[in-house]
Amino acid sequence: MSALLKRRFVDQIKVLFGAEPSKPKEIGPAAQQIHFYKKGNRDLIAEKLHARAHATPSHKWRNRRWATLIFANLLFTLSFFLDIQILEGALTASRFVGFHLIDLNSALQVMLAHKHIINNLLIGTGTVLVLWVLLGGRTFCSWVCPYHLLAEWAEKIHLFLVSKKLVTDQNIDRRLRSVFWVIFALLAVATGYTVFEAISPTGILSRALIYGPGLALLWVLALLFFEVFFSRRAWCRYACPIGLTYGVVGIVSPVRILYKLDGCFHEGDCRKVCLVPHVLDTVIKGRAVEPEVPIGPDCTRCGLCVDVCPTGSLSFDVKGLSKLA
Repeated sequence: MSALLKRRFVDQIKVLFGAEPSKPKEIGPAAQQIHFYKKGNRDLIAEKLHARAHATPSHKWRNRRWATLIFANLLFTLSFFLDIQILEGALTASRFVGFHLIDLNSALQVMLAHKHIINNLLIGTGTVLVLWVLLGGRTFCSWVCPYHLLAEWAEKIHLFLVSKKLVTDQNIDRRLRSVFWVIFALLAVATGYTVFEAISPTGILSRALIYGPGLALLWVLALLFFEVFFSRRAWCRYACPIGLTYGVVGIVSPVRILYKLDGCFHEGDCRKVCLVPHVLDTVIKGRAVEPEVPIGPDCTRCGLCVDVCPTGSLSFDVKGLSKLA
């Protein structure tokens, strides 16, 4: 990794914790050459128009993700109702054919509440930790979390209302998520109770799917109402400590979205569909520091940007191996 990419990587970690993306102070010679070539190049403009005209809409990665998320959550439900003991428990804590799986954020909350390290929890989190380190921590958010799917659908309603000028999208300081992470950690220590687990829409929905609905679903509906009429994806972007925990876990993940500067027309379609658009600041014209730049750890690997890019400038990639089809 070049020195420029290392500095960019540090900046991306800061963005994970709520810092605003900034224009790089230095750009590598190879990237400078590409930026210069693109500036005012009429042939490139013609290529851009041609690519847009002949782009084939794709939902390949979105469909794969939705299918995986729905299957994972329904497997809990089917295992419970059919009593087949394949996947027992809920997303917070479960057992897959005998292997204990504990959500990392939940395990941390429990240990903070009990004020000591619990060996059984460490065993249960080991497999989960390795899994999400390999796949990219926030992959959990878009490929497994049931609230993420509902929020994604709510976002479509919100954007429709915005287009009709019936509502406006209210941006909130993203540093608030880090503040909430600290608050919930302190509450666990002070009360001896996992306060966050009581209001986590991820846990509420997982348990509702398996054991039946309860009054806690009213809280989930309230969150969705807020996101539809006030601020798109507010819980995931500005509040949920699970996303921050898994983002940290995925900092060194080999699975990432890779951006290639050469073929990009900087149209911004990818940032329009991105669930966390701040991670795609490098696709803005003049910001890529090298010809190839990995997207930062706050990326959920949802694949929407890969689907929408008309030139394939964004793709899934396994570091040191190959691009994923």
